[in-house]
Order: sequence, then structure tokens, then C-alpha cells
Amino acid sequence: MDNAVVLAEGVFGSTYGKTANGLVRFTKRFSVVAVIDSTKSGNDAGTVLTGKPKGIPIVSTVEEGIKLGARTLVVGVATDGGYIPDEYRRFIADAISHGLNIVSGLHEFISDDPEFSALAAKYGSHITDVRKLFRDIQPPYTGEIREVKALKIAVLGTDSAIGKRTTAVIMTNALREKGIPTAMVGTGQTAWMQGFKHTVVVDSMINDFIPGGLEGMTVEAWREENPEIIFIEGQGSVLHPAYPGSFEIIGACRPDGIILQHAPKRKFFDGFPDIPIPDLKKYIDILELLSGHRVIAISLNREGMTDAEVKEEIAGLESKYGIPVFDPLNLNPEVAKSIVGH
Repeated sequence: MDNAVVLAEGVFGSTYGKTANGLVRFTKRFSVVAVIDSTKSGNDAGTVLTGKPKGIPIVSTVEEGIKLGARTLVVGVATDGGYIPDEYRRFIADAISHGLNIVSGLHEFISDDPEFSALAAKYGSHITDVRKLFRDIQPPYTGEIREVKALKIAVLGTDSAIGKRTTAVIMTNALREKGIPTAMVGTGQTAWMQGFKHTVVVDSMINDFIPGGLEGMTVEAWREENPEIIFIEGQGSVLHPAYPGSFEIIGACRPDGIILQHAPKRKFFDGFPDIPIPDLKKYIDILELLSGHRVIAISLNREGMTDAEVKEEIAGLESKYGIPVFDPLNLNPEVAKSIVGH
């Protein structure tokens, strides 16, 4: 794995730092040696993110990352609209000038930027814009999804940047730990950066080909891994005004069940503080009507919650909806087995 420093200046641990957050939690593509965020410098990235140290220091500069062995700088911010933040330009330019390779999942391509491309040519830096890798992929939808005999579970959410991918990763790894053949289909740039082979970055594709991309990755996972269970990472939220994901996944992948990711303390849509998030039951009703299958569990994003509040919320939601409710960051593999019926 390539040694990488992840750029998350000013946003690590927040929804805008979700790419950096995900890479600190898990990645098979990179060995993360440090995170850049001067506002949290000196802390352990794991402690900031989950309260548990990971041995990944938070630093202030590219040079500090290089001293720790970094050979690649990963842009770990997820901005509204996918633009390069102005304050990130100096970090990217500094990294290229030191010969580091650059990996970015933003919509604004670093390799198309005149300043960065000129620097890369001068210093021998390779730039990978992850979304560019998928931009011209145009697979048709074929209906081959009917061949997939694995139990397909989509992890969908009540909002964007709410932890859908993290829950899918944790569930996948927990079931593998219990010896259950399990695969994951990634649907965004962070899943690709985490090294999940069966990944398609749907928001970089022409809309007509998104169903084919989703179907193709799911069929590929089935044929290559022969899993009993496939988790499909959700995108956006079915009711989000700017990122209305979920339907393409339901329509193309035909999930047999849905895990609904929910943040009880989050009252307004991410990025839209004037638009309230609807009631949880509305999501359950819509997703079950669209898919023809049940929401089999609720996964909690515990942002802003104490352990006591999480415990109380789990008990209340289980009593109200009669389905399992769990905290993925403290998931017992036996609970994961019971959720999928093993």
C-alpha cells in the first residue's frame, strides 16, 4: 500500500471531511501515515474521530507528512459541488513541488488545473482524479441483476454524509470475521480510495448509465466472489433536495432488504440548515414502497449523542418500529449476523 497523508484542513471529523474520516477508519489502498488539519494538530486522528487512538497523527503541513513517509497526498475533503477550496491550493502545490502524487475525488479535476498540471510535469508528480476514471464509463442496464442469488442489502440514509458507507464497511467486515462470505459494492469516490474492488462512482457518470454501472458492479461482485451477502453503499438520501439518491440503487440493484442510516440529533439536511429532515417513518414507508422489501434495521449515527442517549434511542426505536437498531461504531459481529438472518 502507498503511504499517504490525507488533506482535511479545517474539516477533519466533520461531514465535509468524510473522505478523510473514511480513510482513517479503513482503507486497503493506502497506508495513512498522517492527516493534515492545523486546527487539530498534535492529536491522534482516531481519537478525534472515534475516541479510540489509531496511531495516525494529525499534522499541520505537507512537510510533516513527508517526514512520516508519505509519498501521496489524498485530498480528503468533500465540498458542496466538489470544488477545490482556495485554502487547499497551497497544500496541493506544496505536495506536488515535493514530488508527491495526488489523489482527489472532487468534481473539479486537479489534473485539469493549469497551475497544478504544470507543477506535476516539472516535478514528476502523478495526479489521479478518481471521478475522471468513471466519467466516460457507459454500461447499459441489462437485467442481469436477476442472476445474483446473494442476499442484497442496501445501506440507505435519511441524509447525505450520514455514515452509509461506514456502516456498509463495518457490516461487511463483521460478517467476514464470522466466516460469512460477504462482498461490498461501493458507489462513491471514498469507497474506491478505501480499496473496494467492486466500486462505481455514480455521481461522475451520465445519468442514463448509472443503473448499468450499479448493476454491473453488483453482478461482478457476485460472479467473482460468490458471496452469501452483498452490501450496497447508498448515496445521498431519497428526500434530500440536492442529493436525492437511493432510487437508482433500488431500481438497478433490487435489494432484498434495507438498512436505514439515521442521525437522531440531526434536524436539518446537510448543507441546508433551513430544510428540516422529515420523520423517520416517512423514510421507512417510502423505501419499503419503492423497493417492495422491508427496512430490516436502523443504523445510528451517534453525532452529538452521549452513550446514554444512544442506548436510550436504540431502545425507543426498537420498541417503536419492531426492528433491530444498532450503533455501527460499536457493532458486535453477532449482532451483525442476526440483522441479516444468520
